[in-house]
Amino acid sequence: MSRSLKKGPYVDEKLIKKIQDKKPGDRSVIKTWARSSTVTPEMVGFTFGVHNGKDFISVFVTEEMIGHKLGEFSPTRKFVRHGGRIQKEIEMAAATKSSEAAKAAQTGEKK
Repeated sequence: MSRSLKKGPYVDEKLIKKIQDKKPGDRSVIKTWARSSTVTPEMVGFTFGVHNGKDFISVFVTEEMIGHKLGEFSPTRKFVRHGGRIQKEIEMAAATKSSEAAKAAQTGEKK
């Protein structure tokens, strides 16, 4: 469910205060744990360090992000990969093939 239009978007009060204290050209990161805060037009151009449970992920806010939540841009789960031994063998074969192609390209450039 979305938030009531009468109430407006939720933005953490501390986060608003941090934005107002910063100058627009300042490139320092604003650290926040408020993943549920909605991105507003005042946030455009700032870089936020959004906490994902372990560390802070840098998020540079652009105009296309307005209306979304800060937590959407800081994933909390790390995808490792699917598959087991067979998948590893396939990836190793692809890596060696690409490295051989890179070596061939380098030797061709030196001639």
